[in-house]
Amino acid sequence: MMATSTPEAPAQWLLLDVPGTPQAGVALRQMFAQARWSGLFEGTEWHALHKQGPVLIDLRTCPALADLCRVDGQRWPGLLMVSEASASSLLAHLRRMLTVTLGLHRALLSYYNPITASYFFDACDAAELSRWLGPVSHLRWFGGTWADRAMGCAGWQRLSNPGLAVSPLAIEESLNAGQLEKLQTCLLEQHAWRWSQSTGADFPRLWTHVQEGLALGFSERPVLDGWIWLRLQYPDSVPVQPLPGLTQQERLDSLRHLWQNDPPWP
Repeated sequence: MMATSTPEAPAQWLLLDVPGTPQAGVALRQMFAQARWSGLFEGTEWHALHKQGPVLIDLRTCPALADLCRVDGQRWPGLLMVSEASASSLLAHLRRMLTVTLGLHRALLSYYNPITASYFFDACDAAELSRWLGPVSHLRWFGGTWADRAMGCAGWQRLSNPGLAVSPLAIEESLNAGQLEKLQTCLLEQHAWRWSQSTGADFPRLWTHVQEGLALGFSERPVLDGWIWLRLQYPDSVPVQPLPGLTQQERLDSLRHLWQNDPPWP
């Protein structure tokens, strides 16, 4: 992450990640009824989800919440922002960031989630940060990657808007190869983290197994899961290439039979 080189200005806005932490949305309504906030999904194509969607809170209307965010970022997850833009201008930009194009497909970019943010913004160079941050001059959040979470290394992440002269963010902005790769890594590391949580195996070991399985061509999720389970059972066995079989599942079955000292089926 790019660290700020000047003293931090107090955050004026919190984009609260209600989808990732629904209890935070409940606490907001119960404890800070006076806070002024707007639903990020309202008036967008994601409007049907707005009751469970992220909310943009004007922290100037609720100083107590601003203080809590500084000392308890885990309980109030989301993006803390400094921006001199009006609420309507800031909302318009943040809503434009929601829908992106992935090749021929459109998708919701959950950049408001601290974990997703830790991957996505890390894939942006100075020009891209200037476009994506737009009216936001400073951005910070408590979190990190799935690997950071697994290793107990989550902490405060900070970004400054480089402020370069760039074209505005497009409607349904297309993500570049670096951003797509980072988001794919996010999904894969999350998968390794879940395996670590369910099996008790340490995260670095599971992440190595995921990468090894992908290198063997096991990209389909059920096959990749089968590979991880097989690898946990046979940690010292060596995969052979090429594996017989027309499909990923057939090749995994061949490897399983081989490691179980059974001849691979033809």
